[in-house]
Amino acid sequence: MVCTVAVIGAGPSGLTSIKSCLDEGLEPTCFESSEDIGGLWRFKEHPDPGRANIYESVIINSSKEMMSYSDFPPPAHLPNNMHHSQLLSYLRLYAQTFDLFKHIYFQTTVVSVRQRPDFPVSGQWEVKTEKREGQRETQVFDAVMVCTGHFTQPHLPLNDFPGIEEFEGTYFHSWEYRSAEGLQGKRVVVVGIGNSGGDIAVDASRVAEQVYLSTRKGAWVVSRVGAGGLPGDLLGTSRLDRLVQKLFPSWITRMMEKKLNRTFDHRLYGLQPKHRFFAQIPVVNDDLPGRIISGRVLVKPNIREIKGSSVVFEDGSVVEKVDVVVFATGYNYDFPFLPSGLLANGGHRLCLYRHVFPLGLARPSLAVVGFICNLGAINPLAEMQARWATQVFKGLLTLPSEEAMLQDVKRDTSTLQNRFACLERHPLQVDHIPYMDSMAEELGVRPNLLGLLLREPDVGLRVLLGPCTPYQYRLRGPGQWDGARQAILTQWERVAQPFRTRMPPQPESRTRASSSLILILTLSGTVLLLTTFYTRHSLSSLPTGLLYKMYSLPEIIWGWK
Repeated sequence: MVCTVAVIGAGPSGLTSIKSCLDEGLEPTCFESSEDIGGLWRFKEHPDPGRANIYESVIINSSKEMMSYSDFPPPAHLPNNMHHSQLLSYLRLYAQTFDLFKHIYFQTTVVSVRQRPDFPVSGQWEVKTEKREGQRETQVFDAVMVCTGHFTQPHLPLNDFPGIEEFEGTYFHSWEYRSAEGLQGKRVVVVGIGNSGGDIAVDASRVAEQVYLSTRKGAWVVSRVGAGGLPGDLLGTSRLDRLVQKLFPSWITRMMEKKLNRTFDHRLYGLQPKHRFFAQIPVVNDDLPGRIISGRVLVKPNIREIKGSSVVFEDGSVVEKVDVVVFATGYNYDFPFLPSGLLANGGHRLCLYRHVFPLGLARPSLAVVGFICNLGAINPLAEMQARWATQVFKGLLTLPSEEAMLQDVKRDTSTLQNRFACLERHPLQVDHIPYMDSMAEELGVRPNLLGLLLREPDVGLRVLLGPCTPYQYRLRGPGQWDGARQAILTQWERVAQPFRTRMPPQPESRTRASSSLILILTLSGTVLLLTTFYTRHSLSSLPTGLLYKMYSLPEIIWGWK
């Protein structure tokens, strides 16, 4: 029976892993190499190598309701898209509320994790740690949860940029970027158009003489601000939206791309990518189009070579007198404390069953948590992984055979390669709702949609038509939380609260209440009919026009808030 668990890292994944252990009656001990919690989301003026870092201006891409833990809604007063310091405050409040700090040993680095000689029987691990002062200690644990993330090892492919070693200016990886201080009046080239590249280009363009944003493949750019000024990730992210996307993927993709190009033409702006929208995580940036239209950021193709202080691009254009080159070229991943070969690399990804459990272990007593990405927030995914892993540790859930897990990894890898524009440093992408639901199904916490619609239609409609917020996975089963229903019913109130800094007068509308009631009753009947129809037939037989209206409904009914 597993009792003691070593948790490596006290970032968002580590914190929820500690809590999941406590929820299952396990004894977690967390080792954090720095002096505080937060991981990636704790800004460091002078970060240490091997640790994640962010720049001073970072605003989180996911809204607070989508990135929250499933039994800990964010305070209503917090902005929907928080500054990194506010997210750190939320994580600190989470740790204080559930009394997690007493389980964390700060300034303690895990040096090695090795199987004990009797591992096939005990499943135990020897974990060697080192304090900042140099003292080393070895402890034995029944299980290990690795929560170190994948933004710690900067990828700097200098060989791809001939002449960089003789560059007369300064170059560095985006990991080292703190702020635009020191870039005043400079000519800056940013290489790479991921989220960091876009942010840094915008940030630097406010003080630099000129910023050039170099990209090999382009990117789809989305805003945090959606229809009606609501958080963009709360719209079009319902279970119904996901169902329609699954039934008509090409149509939904075209519709999404047309919507983005109505905001600004990606081809005109030089950003049009080769891949389709859902094939790769888009760049989330509210300001980049404005910096491009004002000429403060000029989009350029990939760099061919560097000559002195001049940068030559693949289209033959040359920018002279460049002062700074920032490489926003992503990260490598590494687990130097684990045994060599334990996390075997299978093509574009690690050989991890469900992105959590390594194959080849006699006992499933080591889990990797939070080593994943999706079109959405990581926190709920990491929390679900931690809840699932701790149930496996306790023996309440059993993993399939080694062969079955290997076949699952191969199928998942094939899907990854065929569906997503998979890069070597981005092998971790999953579909948010299907991935969450698959694990929730095993845990017994997947929401019973039909039951909710019949017994509690106010909650059921929000689960079906509203954003797929994490609270849905606390409505039933192990870890059920009595506050889940209320959290779902009040989520739009928390969205609206931070906007109420000035309350302008509203025109009177006598028909609003009755219209809303009619709409809700109509939707209730429609959903019940569709649910019944779905159980007997297939939604693929429904008319496309009706599905289009269904897909549009969530954006119509946000007046519920």
